[in-house]
Amino acid sequence: MAASETRSYDIRARSTDTHGRVMCSVRNHHFIIDGPVQNGAPGEEVTPAELFLTGVASCGVELVQALAKTENMPLRGVDVSITGMLDRANPVRTDLTVFNAVRVKFQLSGVSAAQGNTLIDRFKGR
Repeated sequence: MAASETRSYDIRARSTDTHGRVMCSVRNHHFIIDGPVQNGAPGEEVTPAELFLTGVASCGVELVQALAKTENMPLRGVDVSITGMLDRANPVRTDLTVFNAVRVKFQLSGVSAAQGNTLIDRFKGR
């Protein structure tokens, strides 16, 4: 698929009989998301903030793999860890809630340091 092609994603989320528990559907995949305990939700399942950060991390893995393939780089593995910090007592913005800090760490195997830097720079540029 060319980068200029339009992509469309259809996601559903609905409330359940448990306060703060959400049933989500993506294509034929269904999963539960819980709000955090601080919001009076169960907090037993993945939370929206964790899911958001998971999306960023998984995008990093997949996109670096795609970029390496396009460039014929010998990438063998990608490991991404991501940490987000939200301090409600010290908000970045007063009009909406955003993370105070997000740190993403890539660990690549099979490529040189220069190739790895190129891949990460290209990821950041997306």
